[in-house]
Amino acid sequence: MIKITVYDMPARRLAGVGKTSGKPYDMTIQTIYCHTADSSGNPLPVPEKSELVLDKDQVPFPPGDYTLSPASLYVDRNGRLAVAPKLVPINKKPA
Repeated sequence: MIKITVYDMPARRLAGVGKTSGKPYDMTIQTIYCHTADSSGNPLPVPEKSELVLDKDQVPFPPGDYTLSPASLYVDRNGRLAVAPKLVPINKKPA
């Protein structure tokens, strides 16, 4: 399981026109922190910062711990395994 932490930070909106395509774009990006491991499988001591592009009109994820949904993995047009992160809350048991 890959744990992802979302902190109480605002998502940011990027909008404009592509330099080469000339097409307009509008996206919302949210910062996330991924608890990853080194090449030997040992957990890194600190989560790594990453960014998640939210779906159109998607509300940003509230602070908390998440994992990747199995729907995050797909085979791209080149036949390679790819990831389009979709987060699922990790249910914590009450203390």
